[in-house]
Amino acid sequence: MGDLVISADFGTSGVKVGVVDSSLTVLARVTETYPLSLASGGVAEQTPEDWWGALAHALAALRRDVPDLSKRASALVFSSQLLGLICCDVNGTPLRPCLTWLDKRAAPLGQKLIGGFPEVLGYNIPRLAKWLRIANGAPAKNGMDPTAKMLWVMQQEPEIYARTRWMLDVKDWLIHRATGEFTTSPESANLSWVMDTRQGREGWSDTLCALTGIDRSKLAPITQADAVVGPLTAQAAAELGLPPEVQVLGGTSDVMASALGSGEVADGALHISIATSAWIAGFFPNRRLSVPHSYATVTTGLDFRPLLIASQENAGSALDWVCGVTGGGAVDTGFDDIGAPQADDPFFLPWLAGERVPVDNDSLRGTFHGLSLHHDSAAMRRAAIEGVALNLRWAMSKVQREKGVQTSGALSIVGGVAANPIFAQTLADALNRDIRVCSARHAGMLGTATLAAPSMGWAPTVTDAAATLKLRSSAFYSPNPDRADALAARAEKLDKIRRRLIRSYT
Repeated sequence: MGDLVISADFGTSGVKVGVVDSSLTVLARVTETYPLSLASGGVAEQTPEDWWGALAHALAALRRDVPDLSKRASALVFSSQLLGLICCDVNGTPLRPCLTWLDKRAAPLGQKLIGGFPEVLGYNIPRLAKWLRIANGAPAKNGMDPTAKMLWVMQQEPEIYARTRWMLDVKDWLIHRATGEFTTSPESANLSWVMDTRQGREGWSDTLCALTGIDRSKLAPITQADAVVGPLTAQAAAELGLPPEVQVLGGTSDVMASALGSGEVADGALHISIATSAWIAGFFPNRRLSVPHSYATVTTGLDFRPLLIASQENAGSALDWVCGVTGGGAVDTGFDDIGAPQADDPFFLPWLAGERVPVDNDSLRGTFHGLSLHHDSAAMRRAAIEGVALNLRWAMSKVQREKGVQTSGALSIVGGVAANPIFAQTLADALNRDIRVCSARHAGMLGTATLAAPSMGWAPTVTDAAATLKLRSSAFYSPNPDRADALAARAEKLDKIRRRLIRSYT
């Protein structure tokens, strides 16, 4: 057995792969990108082999940086984006491109599945009650959950569905490609909304499969995140340049990987991840649910421990868009020279791809409100930074009402956008709370690596290993009192604008 772990965190636009040692130090890392195919009608697809090819390219680069990697690598662990659907044949070969989490073409089917008289908040009351009791949640209205995607393939591509033996999420397919085994994580199973998440009953639910029309026989066995699934197949080992003895673990979702990477593993300790999208998350001792505000706990691959997830659709994606249309360059540098905030700066609603928390409405769209002739591109970029921060404040105002939430002390943030000092300071001012920036760009990769800690003998448990990462802050921001007061006043005005805009889309 070697002494190193290879950790691969598959996001929407690329994979971050790192070589991690027993101190959870990243010895070398590389990022490889892959395409995302977007089209009208809510289409957002990726080719699974592109993920695998990116992993192989990344490992080739890492072998140059760590020449003895092939001898020292002991475990390979994956985390990935959630809510994807890959339809595979009996051999695990994809029959069509993956419908990624961004794919919303199934929204009408999803709404039909959940709706019908008598309704509350767009959900049929008897069906909703059954979902809430068994799964602690229900499919979203926007069609992004695998539930609606499975029904879409069933109805729109029946020839594909007939040939489908396995319906897998992103990480599930990667594990199969590496080991030949078919598995899924509790997070993916939970968010398919056909899993029983009640304590002591965790597993696929015949009742919910019957309710949705999903064929249970096409669903993979549920596996814990730190469990060893198996060694690499001979083919995978050859393609990745690793010995076949390397063990592949069950792995996890990007959400739980970020939670572990933030080091916030105590019950009620929240963190915020800000990348393409954003989410507020934290572990809790029991299931939590808010139907009106569209968030809940999902059961995780750490002995089914509940993890609250309050996800927002637009963060870095909205900032990228504003930089692009205002000629500001990339997010990394596009907000460096935007000037001081002004009292009459416009407001920005970042709903470029709809919204999920605290209002689940796929039809919402972004806007600048209050533009004047004297506003320039810098004012628009200032509004964008503020708009994403105040959108997170909006979600946090609901989540922090949960019993047991820690509301004092520094709040940890991770994700690529967290590395931007202007955004981090704005978020501290918007939330009026100290902000601790963890391993911003690589928290998911480090969190993924902690899953191997017990099997490697690095720590007694995954959470013991992850807790040490909380001590690795890369930056710290305290709210500026004057700016916090100004943002609180702007947030109050924005609340009124937001309510009117939401009504215009209903």
